[in-house]
Amino acid sequence: MKYLHWFAPPSALTEASKSGLAASNSKLREISRMAVTNRDMANAVRALSMDAVEAAKSGHVGLPLGMADAATVLFRKFLKFDPKDPNWADRDRFVLSAGHGSMLIYSLLHLTGYASVSRDDIRNFRQLGANTPGHPENFVTLGVETTTGPLGQGIATAVGMAIAERHLNARFGNDLVDHRTWVIAGDGCLMEGVSQEAITLAGHMKLNKLIVLFDDNAVTIDGSTDLSDSTDQCARFEASGWISRRVDGHDEKDVEAALKWATKQKKPVFLAVKTIIGFGAPKLAGTGKAHGGPYGAEEIDGIRKSLDWPHAPFEVPEAIEKAWAKAGERSQAEHAAWKKRLTASPHKGEFNAAIAGRLPKNLGKAVIKHKKAVAEGGASKATRVWSGEALEVITGLVPEMVGGSADLSGSNNTKTSHTAPMTPKSWDGRYIHYGVREHAMAAAMNGMALHGGIIPYSGTFLVFADYSRAAIRLGALMGTQVVHVMTHDSIGLGEDGPTHQPVEHVASLRAMPNMIVFRPADGVETAECWELALHRNEGPSTMALTRQNVAPARKTHTDENLSAKGGYVLSPAGKGKERGVLIATGSEVEIALKAQALLAEEGIAVRVVSMPSMELFGLQDAAYRAQTLGKDLPKVAIEAGVRFGWDRWIGAEGGFVGMDSFGASAPYQKLYQHFGITAEAAVAAIKERL
Repeated sequence: MKYLHWFAPPSALTEASKSGLAASNSKLREISRMAVTNRDMANAVRALSMDAVEAAKSGHVGLPLGMADAATVLFRKFLKFDPKDPNWADRDRFVLSAGHGSMLIYSLLHLTGYASVSRDDIRNFRQLGANTPGHPENFVTLGVETTTGPLGQGIATAVGMAIAERHLNARFGNDLVDHRTWVIAGDGCLMEGVSQEAITLAGHMKLNKLIVLFDDNAVTIDGSTDLSDSTDQCARFEASGWISRRVDGHDEKDVEAALKWATKQKKPVFLAVKTIIGFGAPKLAGTGKAHGGPYGAEEIDGIRKSLDWPHAPFEVPEAIEKAWAKAGERSQAEHAAWKKRLTASPHKGEFNAAIAGRLPKNLGKAVIKHKKAVAEGGASKATRVWSGEALEVITGLVPEMVGGSADLSGSNNTKTSHTAPMTPKSWDGRYIHYGVREHAMAAAMNGMALHGGIIPYSGTFLVFADYSRAAIRLGALMGTQVVHVMTHDSIGLGEDGPTHQPVEHVASLRAMPNMIVFRPADGVETAECWELALHRNEGPSTMALTRQNVAPARKTHTDENLSAKGGYVLSPAGKGKERGVLIATGSEVEIALKAQALLAEEGIAVRVVSMPSMELFGLQDAAYRAQTLGKDLPKVAIEAGVRFGWDRWIGAEGGFVGMDSFGASAPYQKLYQHFGITAEAAVAAIKERL
C-alpha cells in the first residue's frame, strides 16, 4: 500500500490512479456490453455535476470531479441507506461538510434512487423551485442530512450526530441503533476554527462511529494551500485523539481498503484522501480556478474526452443507471431485518416516541404543579436558578433531553440530578461537558436534533452567543429543536464588565428568523418558557436568563401558560383613567412594577405588560396585541439592552429605558443607577408623554 505525504502536489498520485486516468482516455467502449466499473459510475456523477453547473452558469464542480471516485466506493459498498425510506432511523448519516460541492450529493441521491432529486432537478440546479439549491439544504432535499455551506459547520454537526448514535445505542441497544456518520470535508472546513473545537471534542469522546474523508486536493480558491496553511492534518487529528490514514482518492482498491479499515477502529477516523480537484479538466485540473464557476464549453468538452464520456448533457447510459440503482438497493435486506427487530422489541413504543419527539402526557401537569409551588413560595432568585429548578422537574420526565454547558455548569444551572455525565464509558449519560467550545457545542446540538431521538439543550453566557452564532443561525434555518440557555443576560452580571455584558445580543437574536427568544421575569415565567420551548419542534429557542436575583412578578397561580402569547397584562392599571403602558422583559419587569407603584402615588394609572417573547407576541392577532398594549396610550419599554426592535411595540415616539452604549465594571445595582435603568427613569419617561 502506498501512502502520499499530505502536501504532495495533485499530480503525486499512485500508479494505479495514473493508469485509471489513462484508461479513461482509451477509445470509446460500449459500456452497455461490459461490466460497469467504479470509474464508470463515478464518471456519471462527474458528468451530471459538470452539466448541472454549466447549465446554471454557476456552482462548484471541482469537488464533485475530484471526490467522485471515493464517494462512489462509499455509496456502493459501505453506506447504509434506503432511498425508499430516507428517514430510516438506523441509516448511516452522510454529511457533505464542503457544501459548495453540492452537485456531488445531488448526483449520488439521484442515481441511487431518491425520489427527492429528479433529473429535472439536476437540470435546474440552483434555480428557484428545484430540489437542488446551491448548497445542500435538509429542509429542501430529502436525503440531505444537514444544511451545509458555511465551512466547518458540517463536520461539527456530524459530531453531534455521532454523539446521538452512541447515546441512543446505549439506551436501546445494537438491535435498534448501530450506524455510522460519514463526512466529506475540504481544506476550508479544516481551516475554520469550529473544526478544531469539534475534532477535539470527538476525539475526547472516542466517537468511533465517525469517519471523515478529507478531500486532500491541496488547492483553495486563491491557489495552492501553501499560500495560507502548512498544517499536517493527519498529525493534527491524531493529536486530537483520532486515528488517520492516507488514501489515493482515485484508486478504487485503496479507497475500499481504507474504508473497510476505518469501520474497525475504536477511535474516530480521519482519511486524508488525495485527489485532483477538477479531475479530468484539461486546463483547470489541480488549480485554484477549478474550485468553482462554470468551466466553459471548451473545458467541458475536454473533460468528456478525458473521461471517455461521449454522451449528451444529463445523459447516463442504461447500464450505469442500473448499476447505481442496484447500489441504492444494497441495504434493503438490512432495513427489512431492522424493521423486524423493531417490531419484536420491548422498546418499540419508547423508541418510536423518542424518534418522533413525543413528550410525555404528564409534562403539562408537572409544570403546573411546579409553577404553583413557585408562585406560592414567593422567593427572589435569579432566573438562571429558576431555570435549573424547572429543568430538575422536566428532565426527570423527558429522557430525551440531553443537556450540557461550555464549562459553566454551575453558572448556567443546566445540570440536574437526572443528567449524569455522558462519557465514552457511560454513553447513557445525559449531560455533556463540552469544555470551552461554544461554537462546536451549538453545532453538535444541531446534529443531535437532526439525528433524532434527542432534545438537546446547553448553556453558556449570552455574550458568547457571538462565538456560536453561525451554528445558531443554521439551526434556525434548518428548524432544529435546540434550546440555547444563555445566562448573565445584561449589565446585571455586574463586575465582569462590558466584555461580558451582552447589551446588543438579545436584539440580535430576536432579529434572526425562526428563532424564539425567551426572557422570563421570574420563576413562573421561566417554567412556562421551558414548557413552550419543549413543545416547539420547528426551530430553536434561546433562554436569556439573569445572573442577579429578581423579585417574583407572578404571585397568584394560574394554570394557563400566560407566556404562550408572548406578552400579556401582568398588572392592570389601578384606579382612575388609564394614562400609559409600561412594557418590560426579564429583570426589568421588577423595575416596571416599581414605576407603576410610584406613578399610582401621583394618581397616574398605568398598566404593566410583561413580554417574555417578542416573537410569540408578534404571532398573536392584531386585536389581542392592541388590547394588550392599549390603544392610543403612550408607551415606555424597559430593558437592559439596546432599543433595536422595540419601536414595533412602542412606536418611534415611545419611551425607552435601557442601554445605548456598552456597560461597565461595577456591582450591578450601581450599574443600573449609572445607566439610568430605574423606576424613576421610567416614571419620567411616562410623564414626558402624557
